[in-house]
Amino acid sequence: MNLYEAIYARHSVRKFCMEPVEDKVIDGIFHFLQEAKPLFPEIRICCRVYPERGEKPRLSGFSNVSAPHYLALFSENKEKSELNAGYVMEQIVLYLTSRGLGSCYQGMAKKHVPELKQEGLSCVMVLAFGYPKNPGKGKEARRLPMEELCAFKNQPKAHIRELLEAARLAPSSLNSQPWRFVVYENRFHIFSRKPAGGRHWLNKYDEFNFGVMLANVMEAAEELWIDVEMIKLDNITHIELPNNRYVISVILGLDKW
Repeated sequence: MNLYEAIYARHSVRKFCMEPVEDKVIDGIFHFLQEAKPLFPEIRICCRVYPERGEKPRLSGFSNVSAPHYLALFSENKEKSELNAGYVMEQIVLYLTSRGLGSCYQGMAKKHVPELKQEGLSCVMVLAFGYPKNPGKGKEARRLPMEELCAFKNQPKAHIRELLEAARLAPSSLNSQPWRFVVYENRFHIFSRKPAGGRHWLNKYDEFNFGVMLANVMEAAEELWIDVEMIKLDNITHIELPNNRYVISVILGLDKW
């Protein structure tokens, strides 16, 4: 299974075998991280896996999943740092899925590491992972249909639909799916949906959520051998989508429009 196939196979795992994962698999995570592509390479990040050899995992905050291992991602606190963190973390999730491991985002858990704090790095997200207790028995991801997520302005090309499907399958905090898409033949514009019922606290994770979704989009583009550009356009004000805020646009790079 490659990372693109893992987009369709991934689901949140909440019951794990508690036997530790082999050291070679843990080492493989860090080798993969050396090749993973951040959205903003200038933002410093690092990852650590807990428990470290011979130690028990100690997390602060709240984790609703007991797992043999937890991966914590630390980042500088800069503009778009959580977007970047989500983008990298989802690549890790897809890598773990491709290796037969399950995982589950733990948004309320934190790991405090004083020496990293002194270097200006703080914990953004914790990921529980290990071998699933019931492999192959995950529930199908509950996602809104494409028609509810997209406003189609033109008939999109097949590649655009495949990118949108990868985006649709992306996980998000409380399965909030905060993204909406305005779709044209060779591009789509991404908007952030205002939470219903005044639940503004969901916005706390929105930037991370969008990083996760964009990682799926770019992984699909790489698998399909298509060039895409992710750019924020200045002339987007003519597109109206009530109760939504413009985030970024994805454009097929070989097309002129």
